[in-house]
Amino acid sequence: MEPELVCDYECEIGENPLWHPFDKRLYWCDIPTGRLFRFDPRSGKHEPFHQGEPVGGFTIQADGSLLLFMARGAVKIWRESGMVTVIDHLPDELETRFNDVIADPAGRVFCGMMPTKDRPGRLYRLDTSGEIKVILEGITCPNGLAFSLDRRQLYFTDSLAYKVYRFDYDEPTGEISNRQVFATFTEKDGFPDGMTIDSEGYIWSALWDGYAIVRLAPGGREERRIAIPAHKSSSLTFGGEDLSDIYVTSAGGNEKASEGATAGSLFRLNVGVRGVPEFFSRIGI
Repeated sequence: MEPELVCDYECEIGENPLWHPFDKRLYWCDIPTGRLFRFDPRSGKHEPFHQGEPVGGFTIQADGSLLLFMARGAVKIWRESGMVTVIDHLPDELETRFNDVIADPAGRVFCGMMPTKDRPGRLYRLDTSGEIKVILEGITCPNGLAFSLDRRQLYFTDSLAYKVYRFDYDEPTGEISNRQVFATFTEKDGFPDGMTIDSEGYIWSALWDGYAIVRLAPGGREERRIAIPAHKSSSLTFGGEDLSDIYVTSAGGNEKASEGATAGSLFRLNVGVRGVPEFFSRIGI
């Protein structure tokens, strides 16, 4: 379980690691710099392949393109041939940006929006029709999301509240209801950040300011904690052709003097359990 340093692009906020099942590479981003990266574990090659406006998160579309969630509420499709705009901006979000996002089984996308100076964060849902609506308000810092294996529940992280919530989720409509506290962390733990789920139905959470990732049992109990050599572990996902490796992003690469030599790096480790494939988004297809 010793984490391996895959590469170090000195990410300010490395985020959104996501395994691409078509080209069998791991993708991730550096939010403030708008850089996108990819890593091929077969060849060991890694590269930055795009830089532009800040990217809070992204999903993989059913055609293999990337759906980017950006500053000012913009949503764009990235392909090798160029960008296509889905949403140019959202009038209420001109001073903020999207954060963590996830595609649901039907191809919709649940997308967190960071707070503004005047109001807390929000959770939006972008439907396959292109319609976007607020479904949750009053969030301190919207973060990691995951669906239960039976597709009946949605897990959602509110970082600055130190909580992971669990909602009932209705797949036909995309509606969520019945919010319950799934897990609570403390300042000593660090903030719960990015999230994923494994093939046994356990939730994994990256701990910002916690030097660790944790595995949570279906009832919310911490089942294990694994040290990561980065103060600000930001997110994690399963990758590799059999989804047997965990990839962990981190932040603070622009402040290595205080955050440590490996801050902002991408790490890989094998924890003896596999992940499950992420759902594709189907926006504008």
